[in-house]
Amino acid sequence: MSLTETLFGLFSGMGDPGVVLCIFILFLIDALLFPTLPELFMVLAFDGRSWEFGLVLLAVAIAAELIGVFSLYFVVSRIRVPERISRIANKYIDFLAVSDEKIILLNRVAPMIPFLGAFIAMVDRWDKRKCALYMVIGCVVKYGVILMASGFFSTYLGSDVSQTVTLVFIFAVIVISFALSIYKKRKEGLE
Repeated sequence: MSLTETLFGLFSGMGDPGVVLCIFILFLIDALLFPTLPELFMVLAFDGRSWEFGLVLLAVAIAAELIGVFSLYFVVSRIRVPERISRIANKYIDFLAVSDEKIILLNRVAPMIPFLGAFIAMVDRWDKRKCALYMVIGCVVKYGVILMASGFFSTYLGSDVSQTVTLVFIFAVIVISFALSIYKKRKEGLE
């Protein structure tokens, strides 16, 4: 059993507050340390509950992501990052089709920037307020669509079937995003 499954199992027994706390921790870990598949746990946490609860989950996800990304930004901006690593990060960002803060939106669909907070700290030309705005917009759109799809499927298919259909939908989006990311990197590498 993975850390994320263990966390979710531990907190889900505490009712709605535990689920909300678990989502916060999972999104925070995802932004700070390593991927936790937050899409999957957003569906499991929502599980056909009320729209009000969905909005709470969305707000908590946004808060956790902002806290995680800007905590990592703070740490990286306070340490002395070797100039060579900063140059590599800037070259990598310049290599992408979109090299300004808007890449944060694209990163929601085709993940190309791991450890976003570190990149924000090393790419000195990015406006931090725009980064925060794009993170919020990206969260609202991505997780809002996931929650709406989950609610729609729950209404028309029942809870168990809707969860399965939504998870398959999310898995397909993750696979397609990964494939697009690889394709985009290879295509740009050939140019």
